Amino acid sequence: MPEAVYLLGFLTLQRLAELVWAQSNTRRLMEKGGVEFGRSHYPGIVALHGSWLLGLWVLGHAARVEGFFLVLFAILQIGRLWVLLALGRRWTTRIIVIPGEELVARGPFRLMRHPNYAIVAAEIAVVPLALGLPAYALVFSALNLLLLAKRIRVEDAALAWAKSQA
Repeated sequence: MPEAVYLLGFLTLQRLAELVWAQSNTRRLMEKGGVEFGRSHYPGIVALHGSWLLGLWVLGHAARVEGFFLVLFAILQIGRLWVLLALGRRWTTRIIVIPGEELVARGPFRLMRHPNYAIVAAEIAVVPLALGLPAYALVFSALNLLLLAKRIRVEDAALAWAKSQA
């Protein structure tokens, strides 16, 4: 079996597990009075990430995995886990805030405002590079940055609104 299948299989299972966990967290946050922001751009994010992963399977499934980029990917997974542990039950793929609730200020959030987005942006570049797809990495990185510019503005506004409700 080509090396890429293991990497892409891991990535696919990880993303599916995260979607299940995110859905559970979303439901719980909404039951606690959560308010969702950014619904209009959410389908674009789902489409981008879904097409990114599907395209990697189509174009990269038979590739050799470049060791350097695999190591970078492993480091990013440590960062991803750090973010997930810091956010706990507040982690979701959507922007949901609970009015008056304190912002998370532990883990990587002590160091930067949106560590999850930095990690995902790096993954969107690193995985295709690991599979020898530099143009793919460039195109999807550019598309992701366009979506992130909007999402970060919306999330910052949502967090400011939630804090103002205290």
